[in-house]
Amino acid sequence: MQHALSLRFVLPAAAAAAALTCAAALPADAAAVPKSAAPKFAVPKSAAPKFAAPKPYGTSFQTDPHHDFTKHISPRHDGVLRGWVTYYRSGVAEYEPIRWVKDKTGHTEGRFEGPPEGDVTAYASRVAKNVVFYSATGCKGTTVTVKHGGLGSKRCSQSELISRMKHAHRPALITVYRGVIVKVQEIYTP
Repeated sequence: MQHALSLRFVLPAAAAAAALTCAAALPADAAAVPKSAAPKFAVPKSAAPKFAAPKPYGTSFQTDPHHDFTKHISPRHDGVLRGWVTYYRSGVAEYEPIRWVKDKTGHTEGRFEGPPEGDVTAYASRVAKNVVFYSATGCKGTTVTVKHGGLGSKRCSQSELISRMKHAHRPALITVYRGVIVKVQEIYTP
């Protein structure tokens, strides 16, 4: 009797874990659900570890050697990626690594660029409902708010982050923890 009782508590937890794993593995369009039915993911602030951040203006693409890009678009492994969001829908952001390219003409300092066309280096993760967002241009996008090597320092709301994800590719340090985006810190570009 004790064995049957313990299975009742283990099976629902296992089924829930399997459902979450399957949903995270789907492409963004397939994983998209109506806002009213979309699960809200929150990561406890004390639970997310601190990860080493890459150079904001690094000149090479960051790699994720354990990621299999041949199967489907899925979350990046835990850590900080210098990248930008290429698509956002229903709580899921698709993003890719970027690199800084110095301008050889002397007209500007340089620009960020993503992988070449046809490259499949892209990820998709849910955005935590308590995501931390630091803007490089203030919450209204009108004032430069940077510190420490061009990183955004003005904390803004999740709704402002989502608005920016929907409208433009903005260079940022994107922190992923357990498959969820928990922090976005914009990189200033003049």
